[in-house]
Amino acid sequence: MAGHSKWANIQHRKGRQDAKRGKIFTRLIKEITVAAKMGGGDVNMNPRLRLAVEKAKAESMPKDNIENAVKRGTGQLEGVDYVECRYEGYGIAGAAVMVDCLTDNKTRTVADVRHAFSKYGGNMGTDGCVSFQFKHCGYLVFAPGVDEDALMEAALEAGADDVVGSDDGSIEVITGPYEFTDIKATLEAKGFKAEMGEVTMRAENDTELSGEDAARMQKLLDALEDLDDVQDVYTSAVLDE
Repeated sequence: MAGHSKWANIQHRKGRQDAKRGKIFTRLIKEITVAAKMGGGDVNMNPRLRLAVEKAKAESMPKDNIENAVKRGTGQLEGVDYVECRYEGYGIAGAAVMVDCLTDNKTRTVADVRHAFSKYGGNMGTDGCVSFQFKHCGYLVFAPGVDEDALMEAALEAGADDVVGSDDGSIEVITGPYEFTDIKATLEAKGFKAEMGEVTMRAENDTELSGEDAARMQKLLDALEDLDDVQDVYTSAVLDE
């Protein structure tokens, strides 16, 4: 783990995400629609939809927006027919990159993703070339200074898969993807509020980048995240600011 830069990297990433809040609703509506289409409109019977709705509520999305997205997914309202696609490749210094998209035009999307990779120093690879380096999971990040022993006991009792400490004092709680919401609520009820948390594809190993390499990698990640069809970008890169 990149202990010396982990906490700063997480804070930097969170700040960049907050700066892009204008796109968050659009992406959440797409995810809710597809989740409802794939697994039905009942959040109690559809874990993916439940996660999407919880995230939308956390971002203060209006209830009507959520309900209409579900109805579009189940066919009660007309809407765009999105399909899922994932693209994989390599960034600066071989850092693994995985790009998840929801699109109504795969030809456009793959061209846009390939262009971003090539323009900013990366290489788009074949299916499966880096996905094995990532694990689908939930994770919660706690700031340095949290009582690690108490947090570990509470997290493991709540059903977390692992608790990982960094050299900088920050702590990550790893959960199953569909247990994330319940574990987060349980820990908050016990006084442990995470600085950041999400269900993600977490890199099993970090690729540390600094200086010019880190700056180039950030440009690649920004270019990918700015594409309209992109939902999420995952990377093994840890950028030392």
